[in-house]
Amino acid sequence: MPLISRAIFQLVHWAARKGLRDDHDQTQRKHVARRTGIRGETYAYWYLRRHGYIFVARNYTPRGIKGELDLVGYDGETLAFVEVRTRTLRQELTALPELSITTDKQRLVARTAQRFLAERHVSNRPCRFDVLAIDNQPGHSPEVRLHKDAFSAQL
Repeated sequence: MPLISRAIFQLVHWAARKGLRDDHDQTQRKHVARRTGIRGETYAYWYLRRHGYIFVARNYTPRGIKGELDLVGYDGETLAFVEVRTRTLRQELTALPELSITTDKQRLVARTAQRFLAERHVSNRPCRFDVLAIDNQPGHSPEVRLHKDAFSAQL
């Protein structure tokens, strides 16, 4: 399996060699941002697979409550809930993407993770919240930073 993950990641990495974002008409900014986010999540999925994560869910959205988990997978024996943040670097946008996860967002992710654990009947398993930040600079390969155990559920 690691050989297949490595090969597919190489394909995704090659496709992202000039960045994860297309620069088309700026009037479609929201649409472009959504596509950039989807590409970032796909890149993150294969990046983490290459680093040994085994995923059990992507874009998990529970019924009845607000929230979404980008990626849920095992890193060894630990169940990791991964929040992916992709940001296209521009002159006016200099902040790191991982800084955009506010305490409200952390609470929302933690609540959604609790729902995930209850629905899947997962108990007695170590869990953590990871943040994977992707800096996308058009014309260059993405730069990835993985922050393991970035925040806790006790907020």
